[in-house]
Amino acid sequence: MKIANKPLGKEHPVLVIAEIGVNHDGSVDRALELVDVAAKAGADAIKLQIFRAQNLMHDSSAFAAYQQNTCQDAHPSEMLRRYELPKDDLQRVIAYARSKNLLAIATPFSLQDIPLIQQLHLDAVKIASPDLVNLPLLRAAMATHKPLLISTGAATMDEIETTASWMGNRPYALLHCISSYPTPSGDANLCWIEELLSRFHVPVGYSDHTTEVYAGALAVAAGACVIEKHLTYDCAAAGPDHAASADPKMFSEYVRLIRSAEQFRGTRGKHVLPIEQDVRRVSRQSLVLSRDLPAGAIITSDDLTVQRPGIGIPVALIDQVIGRQMDQSAPAGTMLTWNMISSPALSAAVQ
Repeated sequence: MKIANKPLGKEHPVLVIAEIGVNHDGSVDRALELVDVAAKAGADAIKLQIFRAQNLMHDSSAFAAYQQNTCQDAHPSEMLRRYELPKDDLQRVIAYARSKNLLAIATPFSLQDIPLIQQLHLDAVKIASPDLVNLPLLRAAMATHKPLLISTGAATMDEIETTASWMGNRPYALLHCISSYPTPSGDANLCWIEELLSRFHVPVGYSDHTTEVYAGALAVAAGACVIEKHLTYDCAAAGPDHAASADPKMFSEYVRLIRSAEQFRGTRGKHVLPIEQDVRRVSRQSLVLSRDLPAGAIITSDDLTVQRPGIGIPVALIDQVIGRQMDQSAPAGTMLTWNMISSPALSAAVQ
């Protein structure tokens, strides 16, 4: 799977997404400032949220518990209306992100948002955790023919299985996510990344709502190839997402740790690295005579000891040496090589 020209997977650099979300506070200038922060920190993409409160929220909607402490509005619809960005502003933010060599991703929340998603020519579409089970929205998002990133917060494994069955052969990735803002470290469950990888065989990432600067790096070590992190100008600012976000200083360190984790993770396929060859040569073991042996002697285990370096017959092949005949005499301390002993056929004939 690729997003624009960036392939996703453990063999490729991690895709780091700066989730601007609603942390622009409804200001396009603030959104542009956050794009600058994302670019300077070394992120690969920015993500916006596209919604219209009147389409998303029913009159019976209520604030989540974490929002009750961060929002002063009387109703969720009032809050969301303050964070709506018009099409022209969204286009301006996306164009600016691209001028900074950042990919542009956005989350639609209603069917009515999909036409605008199409018009913005995004590089990928993100599906928020609550919409994992929103079949009409998923179908509309699939019809955009954009790669999909699907968060899995507050979902059962059976629900994820169902969503995967809807996707068919379309390109998508799953993002492990805990739908709690912020998420306590003890509830992060980064081990679920490997569970998703082994069960669904698609790229898996992590949408991070913790407040720990090292969480993204740990997720990379756990197998994540996409990291999404909310970015803010001030974690103490008023609004629903600031407290679970990273400020510019933290976000920069967050990305740095992810890049370091990429290096530690390495590439799959265990083999001897060039930098290991010297130590391998001097520290591996060879078979050495523990006593003098004349030509024609049959080698026994009592005739052999093991010493470094590994430039003679490897100790792992000791069973292929015992029972063979010495082709020449050699004193104790001689490191055996194959030209000193008989071939297997000759050794068997002697016995």
